[in-house]
Amino acid sequence: MEKLKSLPAKDGFYMPGEFEPHWGCIMIWPKRPGSWPFGAGKARKAFARIAEAIADSEQVIMLAEEDVAENAREMLSGRIQIAVMESDDAWARDVGPTFVVNKDRRVRGIDWQFNAWGGTFDGLYPDWKKDDLLAGRFCERFGYPVYDAGHFVLEGGSIHSDGEGTLLVTESCLLSPGRNPSLTKLQIQEQLKCYLGAVKVIWLKAGIYQDETNEHVDNVCAFVRPGEVVLAWTDDQHDPQYEMSLADLRILEKETDAAGRHFKIHKLPIPKKPVCITEEELTGLSFEPGEDEREAGERLAASYVNFYISNGGVVVPQFGDDHDSEAVRILGECFPERKIYPVYARDIIVGGGNIHCITQQIPL
Repeated sequence: MEKLKSLPAKDGFYMPGEFEPHWGCIMIWPKRPGSWPFGAGKARKAFARIAEAIADSEQVIMLAEEDVAENAREMLSGRIQIAVMESDDAWARDVGPTFVVNKDRRVRGIDWQFNAWGGTFDGLYPDWKKDDLLAGRFCERFGYPVYDAGHFVLEGGSIHSDGEGTLLVTESCLLSPGRNPSLTKLQIQEQLKCYLGAVKVIWLKAGIYQDETNEHVDNVCAFVRPGEVVLAWTDDQHDPQYEMSLADLRILEKETDAAGRHFKIHKLPIPKKPVCITEEELTGLSFEPGEDEREAGERLAASYVNFYISNGGVVVPQFGDDHDSEAVRILGECFPERKIYPVYARDIIVGGGNIHCITQQIPL
């Protein structure tokens, strides 16, 4: 399938909100030894729980490399479609297509350039060829026309749309030297408008402390619906996250969205106790030469904002923390029309991301 050379916005396409109807969701079965300890055993159980929760209300397509496809079939129910496809890791949000729609709800994909969150400057692994090809291959296999955005480095976790012309991003990520260093902030913003149909881009300062993606927005702030967001928060002024979230709060309080609305902001606590990788978990990892390595006691970028909105539910990470139930309560109030699915997700954050990072919605 030949990639489209035109621009989505000119063709009348835009990125809908995640809370809008989905046809389904893309996930990738985990296997990378440098991300998932002990043969990804615990990670696969967590992926399976998340996939089954999403499958309650929409189709799930689980991509899997050939050598682990049978394992995926064994661990997942028949509701979930298994498709053999190559990848370097399991971060479907970042390597999968970003989907856009038009007013008739025709769906097309966008194939960005992927460079492992920073390329040779600060990328997390040295070879990302299979990941970079995945979005185009997915669209070709499943029959979605796809826009060629191979000149522009972007990951799905670095953007959030309200479906009405407003986009949330972070300066720390999109202006990082490993993404598009030859482009100015204004030029990057113009690319987002041209490809995602955005009218207004709101630039938050920072994401979650220690987020190795250069602080993706999907870990710190997300739309609940147009004009309404959740923001990762801590009242502990000694926590590095406090100043980061405070800077974002001040921006959101001053800004309006594309429709001129002031934001309703829900503060969603981060875990009370920092989530850190253990020596035991480290012994189960096997890093390739040039791959970013972890250290025992390293703080992980755990956030309850990294949830996935399915047609019928909200799948929320849990960490065995005192704030788990509070996060569930707040999101239950934000999404009264949806079922809340709390899923223990420590075995995913060990890999570097969480529930939103391993999912990519396909709009209806």
